[in-house]
Amino acid sequence: MSLETVVEDVEDEARARAEEIREQAEAEADEIVAEAETDAERIREERLAEVDDQIDQEREQTLSSAKLEAKQERLGARRDVLEDVRDDVEAAIAGLDGDDRRELTEALLDASLAEFDDEDVAVYTRAEDVELLEDLVADRNAEVDGEVDCLGGVVAESDTSRVRVNNTFDSVLESVWDDELKNISERLFDQ
Repeated sequence: MSLETVVEDVEDEARARAEEIREQAEAEADEIVAEAETDAERIREERLAEVDDQIDQEREQTLSSAKLEAKQERLGARRDVLEDVRDDVEAAIAGLDGDDRRELTEALLDASLAEFDDEDVAVYTRAEDVELLEDLVADRNAEVDGEVDCLGGVVAESDTSRVRVNNTFDSVLESVWDDELKNISERLFDQ
């Protein structure tokens, strides 16, 4: 074997070894690139999922806030309507006159006086009803002793028993309103 042949063999082996190293390096590089692409895709999908979750969470919060605000506005509107209804009822009661006012005032006076045992009773009513009440107490153990700020009706009291009975239209309305508020609300708002 000649020296040239040996050199050629060594060069061939070196080339073959270099080719093998280059192919191995390319395979490793391809593997690293594939892993990096897989990792990048996984990270991108995780980030997209996180963003989707955040969007869903913010959407739910916004929706909940909007529903709560709408509910509060609806309740406020209902409260305003109920206040208007109450004002209308009070105006209708204050506007009662003639026989209707007389009958109601007399019924409230009778109920008030029934709370006292043959005592002298002082009664009060609104300024506009003083004459009516004086007429109603003419033959009873009661005397009109002044005025009170109310829609009508009677407040009765006795120094002897220290009892005070509030049978004004206001107190009756308050009692009925409290008892019937749910029914009134259901009828107005078809719940």
